[in-house]
Amino acid sequence: MPDMTAPVRLGANCWNQYTDWPGWLSAMQRADSLGYDSLWTWDHLYPIVGSWQGPILEAYTALAAAAALTKRATLGLMVGANTFREPSLTAKMITTIDHISAGRAVLGIGAAWFETEHTGFGLAFGDGFPERLRWLGQALPIMRGMLDGTEPTVTEGRYRTSAVRNDPAPVQSHLPILIGGSGRKVTLRLVARYADACNLGGGIAEVREAEGVLLEHCAAIGRDETTIERTVGIGTPVIRDSRDEALAVQRAMMDANGKAPLWQDQPVGTPEDVIAHLAPFVELGYRHLIAGFPSPYDEESMTRLATEVAPRLKEMIRG
Repeated sequence: MPDMTAPVRLGANCWNQYTDWPGWLSAMQRADSLGYDSLWTWDHLYPIVGSWQGPILEAYTALAAAAALTKRATLGLMVGANTFREPSLTAKMITTIDHISAGRAVLGIGAAWFETEHTGFGLAFGDGFPERLRWLGQALPIMRGMLDGTEPTVTEGRYRTSAVRNDPAPVQSHLPILIGGSGRKVTLRLVARYADACNLGGGIAEVREAEGVLLEHCAAIGRDETTIERTVGIGTPVIRDSRDEALAVQRAMMDANGKAPLWQDQPVGTPEDVIAHLAPFVELGYRHLIAGFPSPYDEESMTRLATEVAPRLKEMIRG
């Protein structure tokens, strides 16, 4: 099972779509000042919620700027698209962000899935998800090796390197890799082999099932599963004193994001409603709860999640 002694931690995934730079940066800085433990944004080139024909900020350049303009939270992509960049370049970029942030970077990575942006930007998408997962499996040892300073040489597969250096090394002695996705056969096997953290989404039943598969993969290779931090995307919280008011805010928020349809099974309502929604994840051992905050970045919900909901969840595991 996960490390059940792990504390409750909060992450803020500030969507970089349907926003402008001042608004997005302000949201990231607000989450940092409120005590969120981690800051994230999407690695996409077109919006992925609502109409794809809208504005979105490029993720790595935005993250680098946020690294210089925040103070305490870790920073990463939720999650990086392996198809967008050579893994050697990805390792170099996140290492630079580690220096900008004084040792707060996390390398978030996944296989990528949104074909429309790949076609539009002329990026290789492969012949299907199995091939992109093979690419990810080939990329991970290069990234891990570079982050650890082993100067990996790879002569077969999609990616080739020759004693590739990563100088300067990261500020952190072990810059963590987070792998996003819940694919039972391949993605979770890659988590067991390479990841310092996983990220799952969906409801509690789906997360519980994926957790069981992850444990099987860890047992198969002798990995201590408690060394993998469990993170979960909890959706888009909206917290108000009444459910009706929270639902109205949620509708307006999704409408502002490319007129996206209303998401269901979300942590939307009173603080008590949100606590009840999140408690099963905490009980399962998924203690790093990453909330999505779409533009226009609901300040009240971001604040109340940190100041009203999180303390109650922390009390739950202490009790």
